[in-house]
Amino acid sequence: MSQPLLKSRSAFELDIQNIRRRAREHMEQGPLTPTNLIDVHTLIRVLNEALATELVCVMRYKNHYYMTRGIRGQLVAEELLTHAHEEQVHADMIAERIAQLGGVPNFNPAELTLQSHTEYREVVGLRPMMMEDLVAERIAIQSYTEIIRWIGHGDPTTRRMLEEILAKEEEHADDLAQLLDEM
Repeated sequence: MSQPLLKSRSAFELDIQNIRRRAREHMEQGPLTPTNLIDVHTLIRVLNEALATELVCVMRYKNHYYMTRGIRGQLVAEELLTHAHEEQVHADMIAERIAQLGGVPNFNPAELTLQSHTEYREVVGLRPMMMEDLVAERIAIQSYTEIIRWIGHGDPTTRRMLEEILAKEEEHADDLAQLLDEM
């Protein structure tokens, strides 16, 4: 069993000698240390599903951006393009984390819709497109919430990244709900 890194809980005092020794062990594992308490292979699989979800959302938003018509559509189109860009940022964050964990980000187009938590449905009309986008955001919110709960304290870096993405997904859902209310 590994030695604790904290000498005392009442007065915060780290066992720096033990931390230094452990930092030199298994250096090939990069950021993964014995303090990571989650199965990395499962985490990489889950993150690849999140990556697929983000990439499918980028494609859906881009499609809806280009298919939006009409006077009202201009305002909505700008919002959809902003969401597409933000979803791409999320995908990049997740892909980077997968690589940091020693995994391979899966960008295989044939597998994206199979791994994505959200669906890619083609619909016609501004309101149906926005409703599909809102459904996708709600699915992403629920998925990220469950993943964050599952991670718990097992990987604080991944949890914080996903919490940041979750906050933006909630903002997207709020934007879409407001736009739908205004129609």
